Amino acid sequence: MKTTIEIADDLAGKAKAHAARENITLRALVERGLRMAIQADQSQEPFTLRDASVGGRGLQPGFRDADWARLRAAAYEDRGG
Repeated sequence: MKTTIEIADDLAGKAKAHAARENITLRALVERGLRMAIQADQSQEPFTLRDASVGGRGLQPGFRDADWARLRAAAYEDRGG
């Protein structure tokens, strides 16, 4: 398939120079890069955030129904902000 892509001038220059050093065409370099990117995306397992919760009963009573502005104000209280 023939297609046109726009590449930043500096990246295109580096890619052409790299292809020349490797004695391959720019097309081959682009195809190799695309194959590597697709393979990397397919082989990556989805990120799962580990459970870092701690034991306890939640927020202190004075903050249980507080909005984010109140929680943030308390967190930065006496810190010069």
